[in-house]
This record gives sequence, structure tokens and C-alpha cells, in this order.
Amino acid sequence: MPEKVFITGVGIISSIGKGIDETIDSLKNSRSGIGVITLLETAYKNELPAAEVKATHEDLMEIAGIKDKRPYSRTALLGIIAARQALRHAFIDDIAAYRTGLISATTVGGMDKSEVFYRPFIENKRHGRLRDIITHDCGDSTETIADYTGIRDYVSTVSTACSSSANALLLGARLIKNGLLQRVLVGGVDALTLFTINGFNSLMILDKNPCRPFDEERNGLNLGEGAGFLMLEAESIAEKEKKSVLCEISGYGNACDAFHQTASSPEGDGAYLSMKKALDTARLEPSMIDYINAHGTGTKNNDLSEGKAIERLFGNTPPPCSSTKAYTGHTLGAAGAVEAVFCVLAIQNGIIYPNLRFQKQMSELSFSPVVALQNRKPLKHIMSNSFGFGGNNTSLIFSAI
Repeated sequence: MPEKVFITGVGIISSIGKGIDETIDSLKNSRSGIGVITLLETAYKNELPAAEVKATHEDLMEIAGIKDKRPYSRTALLGIIAARQALRHAFIDDIAAYRTGLISATTVGGMDKSEVFYRPFIENKRHGRLRDIITHDCGDSTETIADYTGIRDYVSTVSTACSSSANALLLGARLIKNGLLQRVLVGGVDALTLFTINGFNSLMILDKNPCRPFDEERNGLNLGEGAGFLMLEAESIAEKEKKSVLCEISGYGNACDAFHQTASSPEGDGAYLSMKKALDTARLEPSMIDYINAHGTGTKNNDLSEGKAIERLFGNTPPPCSSTKAYTGHTLGAAGAVEAVFCVLAIQNGIIYPNLRFQKQMSELSFSPVVALQNRKPLKHIMSNSFGFGGNNTSLIFSAI
């Protein structure tokens, strides 16, 4: 019988906190990280809000404890910080004691460094430092995280747009269930870049105000940055090491509706299928889900499509639902892992997060999201959705032990 997959440690850095304690404090006190851009040099800094990690390159180097002169991207530094937190939280000292893998997800890779190279190079082809583009590839940040964690048995990078790090968790769980690895550090990381700001702005889906997921007057998303990592361990290893288990990854599902390059299908076909597959994997009925951490980007298309899929699966009175992107912005490839950490913290603390800035129910839906923090909730099963461009949709289920 396949082993259960337990989560024994988590790590996170985002606009609402540089660790677990700061993060849960922000979540409990409805403190959003979305605001004026102060670190990224963009022409839109006074026009488009975003959720920055308020730390310079030097600050991140210090937090990560790195002193050498290698050309680290912001993506790699954020990833190292969250990955090391997860290992410490799981009390893992000897990484080589068991077959251990690393699966990290990202969409922009080290593009922040490439943009430093591009500006002088475009003016004069003899200018620009080549060392600034060697981190461009998505796999560079993963390899760097592997170097600083000592993981060697299996190292892989996932890049499937906004479902990237949810797919990292899915793949890690399957590798353990199939006996290929005993432990896997899974997660995702993305840094804000000019490419993402300009790209999403060209799609006309960025809100000029802090986003309002699932609100009738929603007007787009805000971009964010950060990293989330979770330590997955086989049940047998957790029991042998007498680990304090945070929760179980009990279900997962992925579906691709391929409706459009950047839009979700009107009826949420892919979203419905991924949620249904996750329930089937976990052997749960829809009525057994206690909370849905929705993808909830705040765009006209996503929230309607996801809302219809939720109604289709759960009926007109679904479980409590909210989008935490109103806290962190959309962290792209990191979103699935960042929100997976939120789900673990929700189970541990018995809380359901509010959908910040929600005011008016969507006319097309029968339900509205949670608007106030709910405490002392006995949460047994939480579903988390991550839906990406190209129709790549992933749903995860986290269950209390």
C-alpha cells in the first residue's frame, strides 16, 4: 500500500512576513503586503501597486547568511531563505540520511539579473556584464538552492505558469508514494521583475488599486513575490524519526483544459476536473472539505470561472472560501507553495482567512467569500487551488492528522 505523505516543516518569505511567525501574525491581523513599489525600478512604480518583499539584495544576502561574491538572483536568495527555514522547521540536520529530493518551481527564474544586463547592452553591444545573465535559466535558482541545502539525490525544476509550485508538491508526493524518494523538499519562488510587470500590464489585467478577489467590482490582480517550501516525508520515515507531523497531503489533481493561452474556460472545466481529481485521490466527498483556499486572482475571468467550477462541484452552498492573494498579491510560480504553507498554518491554528477588501457579491455566483477571520475552527480537510495560463490547473488537499 502506498505510503502516506506527511508535511513536517514549512518555510516562507513574502510581502507579509520573512518567516512563519511574521506571516501568521499578518494573516490573523488582516495585514496586506500590497502597496507602492519601492525597490523595483519600473516606470509604473507610482501607478501599479505590488506586493514586494521589503528587503534589498544585500538584506536578502544577510538573511540567507551568504557572504561569497557569486551572482545570486533575487529568486535564488528568496528560495534559499524559505528552503532553509523548512529544513530547520522539520529538524533535519543530516540531509543524506535518507533519499531526499528537491523540486522547486519558478516562472521568471533569474530574470531580475538579466534585466540589469539588458539596459547597458541595448545601448552598446560591448557593454553589460555577462555574469548578470548566467542566472537567467529557471533551473539556476533550483541548482543554487540544492547547493545550499546539500540535496543531491533528485533535483528538478517545474515551470507551468501559476500552477508551478502546486505541481511541485504534486510531483513530490507522487515520488514518495511510488517509493522513489523518502523525503522531498518542495516549493516555489518568484521575484518581481520588469518582464512580469510589463507583461501582465500588456494583458490589461493589473488593478491600479489593491485587488478585490471575488468582488463584483474587481478589476484585476496585483503581482507579488516570495517563496514557500514544505518538507514532505514518507509516513515510515516520520514515524521512525518520531517527527511532529503538521498535516498530510491527502489529495491532488491536475487537469489542463487548453481553452486559451491566458484565459480560463468560461464554465471552469479544468478547475472542476482538478478539484474532482483531488477529491478522488483523497477518497473524500465534497461535503468533507472544510475550507477552500481559492486561486482567486481578482481578474474578471478567473474569479467567475473558478466560482462556477466551485458551484458545479460543491453546489450553491460550498465550504468557506477565500483568496489570500489579497494579502500577498499573485506570486506566480510561488503561489501554490505560498498558499500551501497558509493551508498548513490554517490547520495548525484552526483559522480561516478573510478575503480582504470584499464588498459586493458577484451577480453570477450564489456564494460569497469569508470576510472576517474565523477562529477556533476544527479544520480536517483544506483544498487549495492553483490555476495557470494555458489552462494548467492543480488542486491540493491538506488533511489534519
